[in-house]
Amino acid sequence: MNAHVTDGERGVSVRRATVRDAKRLTHLVRTSSAYEGPYAPMIAGYRVGQDYIETHEVYVAVGPDGRVLGFYALILNPPELDLMFVADSAQGLGVGRLLMTHMKREARAAGLDSVRIVSHPPAEGFYLSVGARRTGTVVAHPPAVMWDRPELELPTE
Repeated sequence: MNAHVTDGERGVSVRRATVRDAKRLTHLVRTSSAYEGPYAPMIAGYRVGQDYIETHEVYVAVGPDGRVLGFYALILNPPELDLMFVADSAQGLGVGRLLMTHMKREARAAGLDSVRIVSHPPAEGFYLSVGARRTGTVVAHPPAVMWDRPELELPTE
């Protein structure tokens, strides 16, 4: 089920994450400018551990130089996009779209018709642009999450 997707124009490819990626993925999450200001508490101390990588469908986008540009984690049961991050330096280069194309292929290969996404509020527009549709709102759960979040569904076709 390891569909390989490549953006040949930029030499970016997507591969399954390994436990050796854990520190780099954690660093990517903790340094994301999308979680500055009021959103900072949500990722404070967040860690993508080796156990998480071993037990979930985690894939990384890698540049031609081997640098991790982004990643996502897909939960198969129930189907949900658990994590999706693109490095600040790779924003606007198509990495997020490449990861979403890969995620949809993996979900389809696993027999899923759609994937639930509980979006970071500023990312909702991106998910809508790749075909997701808004299905509702997940209300805040202080102190972990202090704001309501858009709930979306992304068809895999």
